[in-house]
Amino acid sequence: MSKWIKKIFVRLKGACYVMFFLTILFWICAGAGIFWVSNPAFYIFMGLLTLCEIIVLLSIVLLDRFYFNEVNEILNNLEKLNVRLRTQRHEYLNEMQVVYGLLELDEYEEAKRYLKPVYTDIATINKAMKTSKPAVNALLAAKIEASKLANASLYVEINSNLENLKMRQWDFCKIIGNLIDNAITAVSSNPGSRDIHVILWEDVSSIYLTVYNNGPMISKDKQALIFKRGYTSKKGEGHGFGLVIVKDIIVEANGSIEVESKENKTSFCVKLPKSEVVSK
Repeated sequence: MSKWIKKIFVRLKGACYVMFFLTILFWICAGAGIFWVSNPAFYIFMGLLTLCEIIVLLSIVLLDRFYFNEVNEILNNLEKLNVRLRTQRHEYLNEMQVVYGLLELDEYEEAKRYLKPVYTDIATINKAMKTSKPAVNALLAAKIEASKLANASLYVEINSNLENLKMRQWDFCKIIGNLIDNAITAVSSNPGSRDIHVILWEDVSSIYLTVYNNGPMISKDKQALIFKRGYTSKKGEGHGFGLVIVKDIIVEANGSIEVESKENKTSFCVKLPKSEVVSK
C-alpha cells in the first residue's frame, strides 16, 4: 500500500474511533441524566448516527484485517523479491569472476562444484517467476523461503502463465498461500522428509492448482469438516478460517476444490474457470 493511502486510512480510522467514543459518551451522559433534550427527533437522529458509526467501524476493521493487511503482505513480498533479485545479480557477477579464474587455472572440477549451489539458487527463483502475475510470483518466492525455514522442501511446477485468470491476483494468492501454509503445518511433524508440491496448469477452459504434501493422512470424517468455519486441528486461537476463505473465494469464482488424502499424501485440487479470450 502506498504511504499516502496508508496515512489517509489511519487518519480516517482514528477519526471514526473518536466519533464513536463521543457518541457513546453522549448516551452515557443521557442515561445518567446529566443533560436532557425534550425533542425525541434528536434521540432518533443520535440513534441512527450511532448505528452508522458501528457499521463504518466494522467495515474499517474488516478492511484492515482482510484486505489492507493482505495487500501489504503482497507488496512486501514483491519488495523482498525485488531486493533478492538485485542482491543475487550483484553476487552472481562476483561469482562469475571466481568461476572465470578457476577456468583460467584449468580447475574444471572445482569450478563445477562451485557452480552447483549457484545454479540451485538461480533455479529456485526461476521456478517462481513463470506467471504473468507479479503478486503470485512474489508469493511463491516467499513461500519457498518460508518452507526452507520450516525444514521443508517446496517443489514448484508451473505450466500456466495465468494470463486468463478470472479473478484478482491477490485472491488467487490467498488460495495458494493458505494451501501452502496448511501443507507446511501438515509436514512439520514428519521425522523424515517434508515435501510439498505445487503444480499449476491449464487446459482450454480451466486453470488447475494442485498442492500436495507427504504429511499425515486426513481421515474421511475430518475431510468433511475442514472447510467448515472455525474447525481446526491447530492449537490456540485464530485458526480455522484459512480453508473457509479459500473455499469462499473459489465458490464465488464458480470453481471447485477437492481434497484427497491417503497415507503419506494429501492433495488439494482446485479448478477455476478461465476468462474468455477476446479474439483480435
